[in-house]
Amino acid sequence: MKMEGKKICWLLLGILFLIVSIADADSSAQVLVKKVKGKKVCDKGWECKGWSEYCCNLTITDYFDTYQFEELFAKRNTPVAHAVGFWDYKSFITASALYQPLGFGTTGNKTTQMKEIAAFLGHVGSQTSCGYGVATGGPTAWGLCYNKELSPTHEYCDDYYKYTYPCAPGAEYYGRGALPVYWLNMFETCRSRVNMFEMGHSRFDRQYNYGKIGDALKVDLLNHPEYIEQNATLAFQAAIHTWLTPQKKGQPSAHEAFVGTWKPTKNDTLAKRLPGFGTTMNILYGDRVCGKGDVDDMNTIVTHYLYYLDLMGVGREEGGPHEVLTCAEQKPFNPSAPTQASS
Repeated sequence: MKMEGKKICWLLLGILFLIVSIADADSSAQVLVKKVKGKKVCDKGWECKGWSEYCCNLTITDYFDTYQFEELFAKRNTPVAHAVGFWDYKSFITASALYQPLGFGTTGNKTTQMKEIAAFLGHVGSQTSCGYGVATGGPTAWGLCYNKELSPTHEYCDDYYKYTYPCAPGAEYYGRGALPVYWLNMFETCRSRVNMFEMGHSRFDRQYNYGKIGDALKVDLLNHPEYIEQNATLAFQAAIHTWLTPQKKGQPSAHEAFVGTWKPTKNDTLAKRLPGFGTTMNILYGDRVCGKGDVDDMNTIVTHYLYYLDLMGVGREEGGPHEVLTCAEQKPFNPSAPTQASS
């Protein structure tokens, strides 16, 4: 009986220690709140740090967990995938933590927040999928299969930028990352699908993007573009930066177009550009997929987004009507053909 009593005592002490530990963890994650110029701002610690109004909302880990990431990218670590062991949930969350104070995944109510993550990852999944042809599960199951272009056909160096972003000796500027580091609007489709890692391209101004994104991330990507394929957190950072950054002055970012903080001009309305997922494709890919009707290239990206909405528990009905969900009838922001005028 004496030994049994000791066991019970140790068990109670263990439970008490666990309760105290949980309480300490909760207190350390306590939201800090203050007002700046009459506006409520918050700081949530590591995930949403820096006194932002967006940090007063849910953070991404509040509604998007590891198991959901695993479901969205179920085949990424199968033996035939090309980037086995590279992409993981921790890298995505670590990268997103830097941008959550700017509204990435933290803008609006919970549904809007979840939709933005599904939209962003829908683009990522479609651009990095190797699940075409007879692959089990189809393209939606094979997102994050790639982290780099496998068979680059050129060195991709353009002297046009030699005074601002000169090519580094020995550096190769082929596609890398979650949203491949490219001048996305400039590429020509050479297959019946949009997948940056399985396509050849006609423009070689990629070092410009490595230099520009490297400046923003404070990483020397111009001299070391290989960093993107060596560090998953950095690869996600570059992709989120692309999502949050307008292609040109006076145009919205994909983030602004999606969450509705962008207000279309009269020209935008005439060009049928509306806030929603469709316009994010217009911003990222231009006339490679937009303004051509319901083409396969566009529909593949839309399919990933709708599939991810379902897996995240939001439901594809939240994708919106056809004119919001797609860019089938939209005039591109930045037409690639020189004879076309941008509006």
